[in-house]
Amino acid sequence: MGKVMFSQWTTVTFGEVVRLEQGLCFNKKTNHLMAEKGIPLLRIADLVNNTQTKFVDEERVPKRFIANPKDIIYSRTGQVGLVFKGKVGVVHNNCFRVIPKEGIERDYVYWYLRQPSIIQKARSLAGGAAQPDLSHDAFKSISFTYPEVEIQRRIVAILSAYDDLIENNTRRIKILEDIAQALYREWFVKFRFPGHEKVRMVESELGMVPWGWEVKKLKNISNRIDYGYTASAKKETIGPKFLRITDIVPYLIDWDSVPYCEIADNILTKYELKEGDIVIARTGATTGYGKRINKRHPKTIFASYLVRLRINPEYSNRYIGLIVESSAYKTFIKTNLGGAAQPQANAQILTSIPILLPPKSIQISFDKIIAEIIDQREMLQIKNATLRRTRDLLLPKLISGEVDVENIDVRFPDNRQ
Repeated sequence: MGKVMFSQWTTVTFGEVVRLEQGLCFNKKTNHLMAEKGIPLLRIADLVNNTQTKFVDEERVPKRFIANPKDIIYSRTGQVGLVFKGKVGVVHNNCFRVIPKEGIERDYVYWYLRQPSIIQKARSLAGGAAQPDLSHDAFKSISFTYPEVEIQRRIVAILSAYDDLIENNTRRIKILEDIAQALYREWFVKFRFPGHEKVRMVESELGMVPWGWEVKKLKNISNRIDYGYTASAKKETIGPKFLRITDIVPYLIDWDSVPYCEIADNILTKYELKEGDIVIARTGATTGYGKRINKRHPKTIFASYLVRLRINPEYSNRYIGLIVESSAYKTFIKTNLGGAAQPQANAQILTSIPILLPPKSIQISFDKIIAEIIDQREMLQIKNATLRRTRDLLLPKLISGEVDVENIDVRFPDNRQ
């Protein structure tokens, strides 16, 4: 294909400037490479969720399938068009690595592929009705526009600066979460709460607990237990946000990605979420996953596959929220489901867990400390959402040359190709 020049930018196809390395196909000949421990297998689900669930024997797998943190990993099957970097592991066959030729900055290609228009183009080229699949040739046919290397680096530096700020905030969120969990364990697992030296331990259905502490089932400390609203989610900004199971499974709710839903005004109040509400998934593999709703959220209703709890004001809903969000709660629900192929739990099961309730004075003391931590975490989450929106608005303007970066003073990233 001939090159088109405009304002010192060049337009080609990807096939002219990159090569692709297909991931490893697992079948009867290669299944022996799987191992209990080893290097992670980078499947799409694990890349999206930042998890490590399958492993490969690093000593036996061919090195050409192993990605390093600088590599661009691109999903070609199912969820076509997702782009990842900073990963180490064996690339699965449902992805390939994109390796730029000399003169093309690797991170510039990464950001170029992140553009919504390019993602949409890739998905339109993916064949296969039931399972979309993007061939190498189809990917290579996608148009690619780039400036000289120095301008590429400036664009990368600007976009990476946003990611650096987001990552810094994410680390702070993780620290706050660790502090909250450590405080919870110290007070309510190890029972080293203020004044614990003067309180004797007594036997209970949960084992030895401090004298004066009660044990009640979750349902008995909930003023309301409700099933959600049945409707279809919409991308259009019509009506309130529509919280689904998929929105509460991640570490934090990403309110920007929560869709919308049309609902009549006369029934909106019935399903609207308020601060302190706790929502729990009642079906599927993520049954028992829950989230407490904090202060700063858009007008939102919850879907029918969720159960909402409103905790009696006599008890700290922040304390109860930490319990419901814990791995111990998920384990309790899973144990009580009886190993069904398609897990489902009604409100009775979801609220049957016994809760250890300290005296009100201890709950109040804990609540004052934990409220500040949760609020700080939420503010950082909001900052990150704003940074992502700004970065994503800026991305196509930088890539198209609409924003002139020649005279912008930027620090170049250290990971130049």
